[in-house]
Amino acid sequence: MAAADFYEVLDSRFARLFNGSAQVEKLFTGCRWAEGPAYFPAGRYVVWSDIPNNRMLRYDETDGSVSVFRQPSNNSNGNTVDRQGRLVTCEHAGRRVSRTEHDGSITTIADSWRGKRLNSPNDAVVRSDGSIWFTDPAYGIETDYEGDKAESEIGACHVYRVDPASGEVEAVITDMVRPNGIAFSIDERQLYVADTGRTHGPDNPAHIRVFDVDELGNVSGGRVFADCTAGVFDGFRLDDQGRIWTSAEDGVHCYDPDGTLIGKVKVPEVVANCVFGGLKRNVLYICGTTSLYAVRLMVNGAKTF
Repeated sequence: MAAADFYEVLDSRFARLFNGSAQVEKLFTGCRWAEGPAYFPAGRYVVWSDIPNNRMLRYDETDGSVSVFRQPSNNSNGNTVDRQGRLVTCEHAGRRVSRTEHDGSITTIADSWRGKRLNSPNDAVVRSDGSIWFTDPAYGIETDYEGDKAESEIGACHVYRVDPASGEVEAVITDMVRPNGIAFSIDERQLYVADTGRTHGPDNPAHIRVFDVDELGNVSGGRVFADCTAGVFDGFRLDDQGRIWTSAEDGVHCYDPDGTLIGKVKVPEVVANCVFGGLKRNVLYICGTTSLYAVRLMVNGAKTF
């Protein structure tokens, strides 16, 4: 197969980011909606969610095996790894953000704001100061498909920050329709957040916004960084040069830090999320609708742990 079967170059800057002979490989299939991959370098494995099947799966890159990591999983969605190597998980049915400790016990990080239950946390990121930032759209309570149908107690969808010392939950972004994927820039001075409001009407956003964040965690700005050209953006990750690799309807789109869409990794299913892994952080693991894919790139993912 030719490189054009797997990559689409829209700007010459993208051509040097992949090896034309490196194919997009399907590693596992059988999910209903694959989401939220997180890579654990110590064990060389990927954990991801299969939301409607209420389970989390584990891919071992040392032997290619796949096993059930957790079932039931409270309809887990987004996952990330904190600075101590612990799993942080957004749970639809639990309506919380949880952390799996090194001994396997599970700690609730956040499940309410101002005395009201969260909607259905979607994606999370951990800043180097230990604060946990997460998005809270209502997808998991809108139907019984990805969680438990219920009314929103908050009545809105926000982005929150959990203080590492006090555990206080603060709403830091309150003007989004459906906040979704979330990630910090390399220097952590900017926060990227996807808004997938387009799922709830053609006039709603399908873009990524970028916010300024100071040392105290105060958020300002919020300009549109990029509009999605195919479906909606969901989850995304950055490489070590600040490029954004984001999910879309036709694969993974790559954006230069200046906001230019420079190329695509073609995937035969709608993509929900991705994460860099491998010994050199040059393997992009991709959650398509039913499957886990991987492609080896000529770039390295940003180091976040």
